[in-house]
Amino acid sequence: MNRTELEEYIRNNYGAEPDYPWIKYPRDEVFRHKSNNKWFALIMEVPQDKLGIQGTNILDIVNFKCDSILIGSLLNENGFFPAYHMNKTSWITAVLDGSAADDRIKMLLDMSYEATAPKPRAKRK
Repeated sequence: MNRTELEEYIRNNYGAEPDYPWIKYPRDEVFRHKSNNKWFALIMEVPQDKLGIQGTNILDIVNFKCDSILIGSLLNENGFFPAYHMNKTSWITAVLDGSAADDRIKMLLDMSYEATAPKPRAKRK
């Protein structure tokens, strides 16, 4: 999955539009829940050496909120890295160059969306 395909998937399945919070990084975009403004996906451009890959080519990546136990196993799969510029115990990075499986990206997007959704309040007695 590439950046354009992911953006389209997010728009079609979650009704979220990108937010561009940083003037210095005009292509970095955040997708938020409409009800609580929490981030569920962060798409960025980073040099590959920031992910521990030799070279300086610019890569499109996406960060997802993720269960810490699942992070450990995903890091053994192609295209997944410790979260870039986020808490590495609760976020993971996927490279949007086709190396990470599309079904994994969609699964993580669903999980991130649910993990950042508003929590139902307990009823008062």
